[in-house]
Amino acid sequence: MKKLHIVILLLIAAGIAVLLSFMNDLTTYDTVASAKAKEGKFVHLIAKLDKAQPVEYDPLKNPNYMKFTAMDTLGNSTPVVYFNTKPTDFEMSERLVLKGTMRANVFECKEILMKCPSKYKDEMVPAEKSLSSNP
Repeated sequence: MKKLHIVILLLIAAGIAVLLSFMNDLTTYDTVASAKAKEGKFVHLIAKLDKAQPVEYDPLKNPNYMKFTAMDTLGNSTPVVYFNTKPTDFEMSERLVLKGTMRANVFECKEILMKCPSKYKDEMVPAEKSLSSNP
């Protein structure tokens, strides 16, 4: 074999190794049931705040501890523990993306991404009406 062929084969092998290493880091969006099935693995849990259950957060006692209940779109719920400060307007969020791991039926959250209601929703209705009334 020529040296060029050996170099090309080594580059292809290195490319395959890099792709395989990235596949282990891929995460998907999960429900509560699938997160429980993947206990101990890092997942992104799509849910919303269960407003029927209390949010436990006392900044004077421990500002880096919050516990609440999250419910997915299928109606399954799980307790969530978040070891950080409570996000602003947390109770107003429409949807949560919780990044963390499930351990002993409790979701240990590392990061919370919130989808908050848009302040422009109500303002767009009059604007749309004025645009449609102009000829």
